[in-house]
Amino acid sequence: MTKGSNKLAWITGGGTGIGKALALALDKQGWQVIISGRTEQKLQAVVELGQKIAYLTLDVTDREQSQQVFNTLYEKYGLPEVVVLNAGDYTPMPVDEFNLDLVYKLNQVNYLGVMNGLASILPLMKARKSGQILLMASVAGYRGLPDAAPYGATKAALINFCEAMYIPLKKQGVLLRIINPGFVTTQLTAKNTFKMPAEITSTEAAERIVKALASNSFEITFPKRFTYILKILRVLPYRLYFFFTSKIIGK
Repeated sequence: MTKGSNKLAWITGGGTGIGKALALALDKQGWQVIISGRTEQKLQAVVELGQKIAYLTLDVTDREQSQQVFNTLYEKYGLPEVVVLNAGDYTPMPVDEFNLDLVYKLNQVNYLGVMNGLASILPLMKARKSGQILLMASVAGYRGLPDAAPYGATKAALINFCEAMYIPLKKQGVLLRIINPGFVTTQLTAKNTFKMPAEITSTEAAERIVKALASNSFEITFPKRFTYILKILRVLPYRLYFFFTSKIIGK
């Protein structure tokens, strides 16, 4: 694919999970896909499964490296039409196991890591006045969920940030969107010790994201039979929300 083609996508966290599945799904549709992540071996394995997938190693928590990697991508391939800032981390944290190091770690990856990527791409997308930027959040960001405080807080921050930036960027031709999945089978959700309702595979999640690229909706959420229940909880008064939450967790 020639430099400057509009079927160019950049996906962070592209070596595993949803990022990997999304890279392969776009590759099947003829996109040139650039994936980034910290582990070169995982990125190479994804490249070998595709036709037009390349990789650039990246630690999203490194602000300078994020800019350098994007500069390399731009010089070699051009400006992507779609950017998915997907890199993230998750570890449950029960209240009796409060861990400040974990709070800092998840904030560095899930929130500030996304901001690093966003800072690198926004100037050129605004200058071009086109393109989609998708931030990977979670329905865990809708409201506080037991054992997910540090993770959910980072995803809530992404949702709030995206809501605030959506209209100003849309006026400049850039579509900033939020992805709020429910439970998706990945290495990260394997850390959960409870049965995850309406769980779907990463391949199914990728298919839903690819399908949504043709729309201009602000939020991409799935599976809706589950996420819309959480949307209802999102608007409940605190008294009712805490009542139903305590019933669900049995406390």
